[in-house]
Amino acid sequence: MSRYVFVHARAVLPDRVLDDALVTVEDGLITEVGDATAGAVPAEAADLRGALLMPGIVDTHSDALEREQRPRPTVEFPPEFAVVSFEGRVRAAGVTTMHHAVSYQTHARKDRTIERSLALATAVRERAAAGLSLIDHRLLHRLDARDADALSVLRTALADLPVAGVPPLVSYEDHTPGQGQYRDLHSYLRMIQDQEKIGAVEAEALVTRQISARAQGVPQRAVALAYLSEQARAGRIRLLAHDVESPDEVAGVREAGAAVAEFPTTIAAARAAMAAGMSVVAGAPNVLRGSSHSGNVSATELVAAGLVDNLSSDYMPTTLLAAALWLAREGVVPLPRAVALITSGAASTAGLADRGALLPGLRADLIVVTADSGQHTVRMSLLAEESRQTTDAPVSVARLLAAAGGRA
Repeated sequence: MSRYVFVHARAVLPDRVLDDALVTVEDGLITEVGDATAGAVPAEAADLRGALLMPGIVDTHSDALEREQRPRPTVEFPPEFAVVSFEGRVRAAGVTTMHHAVSYQTHARKDRTIERSLALATAVRERAAAGLSLIDHRLLHRLDARDADALSVLRTALADLPVAGVPPLVSYEDHTPGQGQYRDLHSYLRMIQDQEKIGAVEAEALVTRQISARAQGVPQRAVALAYLSEQARAGRIRLLAHDVESPDEVAGVREAGAAVAEFPTTIAAARAAMAAGMSVVAGAPNVLRGSSHSGNVSATELVAAGLVDNLSSDYMPTTLLAAALWLAREGVVPLPRAVALITSGAASTAGLADRGALLPGLRADLIVVTADSGQHTVRMSLLAEESRQTTDAPVSVARLLAAAGGRA
């Protein structure tokens, strides 16, 4: 049996913070969480010296692996290398469970193709199956609802997945302007001008063409949603509705079997999703930036109103921990609630009941965090599979903390 004990930590529990905690891990599971008692601390306990001890972060939506593979339009690395390189980055950010977005779409402006996405998905699955990864790799399947070819590829991909286990996450989305994420046409026009380096007249012409194309794709949206609805109702997928903007739209996707509202663009949509029993996901970058880059509702406003179940990284994994701790520091929500947004709340959104909280019986995915010059640093990450080893822990906690010092 492998056993690790951590003591003198500020342990973030679902409902409170233990300022001087003792946490025991045995064979990959948390077995004890409580106050450190003088004279009853095991000799082998690692002294965390007041650092935060938290569950490992669960990210339900990340597009960042795409940029890891193609950091520039003319530079492309093998997908296998990109996965290994990226997992080291997110592990350092405290993420222990990552849902990589696989985009079933061809999008020139985002440098995205179905073929490249499928190659990345294969690399992710192979890395996970090898048992060597630093994080728990999972997939989020993103479907462009207007693309018939993309739906055909998704059908094949889902048919090839194992039936047992947690249903895969599938996000239903339409990123054409005038609705959803880009309902604010003024913000979208400014973005297009900046990205494409074109003038206002050219941008308006481009957007007009995109809106016309969206209208032509409406019948295909209905076909795609009907298929996803069938799969969701049969329990073969967990359906996420992306960028919902109104109570009517929420009602429609809920009726179709959607369990999650990703990035609602208005407070009315978020409120309707919550009332309908859907999990609500907002973006951590939105929190840190103070606003949506698309001109939509502020994620901080939604969190303050109690309308968010979890934050996802969207495109920047390092924002997860920073956003949660900022929300707590600014008094938007208490620390346990802020941490839940990136741990237990995210695990619930993904349908993962075995992780996300410092509770006996759950996976021992843990991170240790210190405060350094006003910034928080992940000093250690521990994956449950690693804590089942009979050798020493993969990282010397005491050595790293001695170099950092200070309370989180």
